[in-house]
Amino acid sequence: MIIKELHVVIETPKGSSEKYDFDPVSRFFVMSQSLPAGMMFPFDMGFIPGTRAEDGNPFDVMVLSEFKTFTGCMIKCRLIGAIKAIVHEPDGVQVRWDRYIAVPFLSRVYKELDVVPDKLVRELEGFFMAYHGLEGRSFKPVGYLDAAPAYEQIKFV
Repeated sequence: MIIKELHVVIETPKGSSEKYDFDPVSRFFVMSQSLPAGMMFPFDMGFIPGTRAEDGNPFDVMVLSEFKTFTGCMIKCRLIGAIKAIVHEPDGVQVRWDRYIAVPFLSRVYKELDVVPDKLVRELEGFFMAYHGLEGRSFKPVGYLDAAPAYEQIKFV
């Protein structure tokens, strides 16, 4: 498999209890949500610029890294997999909302990781179920993709 370089823009750094979203109109990052006491993002959460997922937004990526990042930081990454999921909106609409998982090329801690360990997949699924539940959504994991099929799904617009 050819390892493709993906640029990931971090919206919400790991350890943050505030969720930030990039606003393409103002071109600023806007705080969109405050998580309940004790809940925080386990890893950096960002997006792949120039892509569009089924929900109309760029593809979401969780970045496993040892680095201290910040909102707006761009990191060169490689995919190691994706959690396939269906999100049920409060109005009954269902949307395919996969969560891609990547590691930075410069990582020393995660450089040998080629797949997401099963235990970590389950933990991340639990995080996303709880996170989406805060907004009245239901996050339902429906499978896992290794890196090669995950790369195939990412389309640039």
